[in-house]
Amino acid sequence: MTNSLTNTARLLGAGLRALLVLTLVTGVAYPLVITGIAQGLFNGKANGSEIKTDGRVVGSSLVGQPYTLPLDKGEETPAPDLKWFQGRPQNGLGTNSVNTQYKLILSGATNRSGDNEELIQWVKDAKAAVVKVNSTAGHTVEPSEVPADAVTSSGSGLDPHISPQYADLQVHRIAERNGLTVAEVRSLVDEHTEGRTLGFMGEPRVNVLELNMALKELLAKS
Repeated sequence: MTNSLTNTARLLGAGLRALLVLTLVTGVAYPLVITGIAQGLFNGKANGSEIKTDGRVVGSSLVGQPYTLPLDKGEETPAPDLKWFQGRPQNGLGTNSVNTQYKLILSGATNRSGDNEELIQWVKDAKAAVVKVNSTAGHTVEPSEVPADAVTSSGSGLDPHISPQYADLQVHRIAERNGLTVAEVRSLVDEHTEGRTLGFMGEPRVNVLELNMALKELLAKS
């Protein structure tokens, strides 16, 4: 009986020691090492790929955000603030009704097929709006010039990028609204156009938040 109790105590002791060691290795040491490596080698990515201006965080390069005017009385959907470059549509994201303490952009897709009548109407309305708002006194946008990303949302609804074609489509409007030359604005777009990852993956793209931050800096100097 005494030997059985002794063996049981030894097993419990060994089990507790193993638990303590594994807890320290996998629950303390490993997370600290990985966190240290991430902070040392990939600091920006480890902290959410933050974009800062004037010393404060204004967003993430991985998450799109809207550029809209304050809601007018009776409005349910805010109008776009046309002095800024606009990102992709955010149809199908729904409304934040869970934690209303924060103003959140919800992630989600429309989940509608290509022949869905409501989706087709959305695209038609979006294309007409893009043509209208981006046509200026000296430049008319043709419907055939409107790229797909200007009238459709991404799978997440939070795509931070637009195509160079959509950015270029907005150049004349941005110039007119901000008192800049077309050449100045187009130069900003060119400077913020990213190529394919590793030269062959994905498509050329423009981060809308980074482009608008550059536009803000240019306006401050004007």
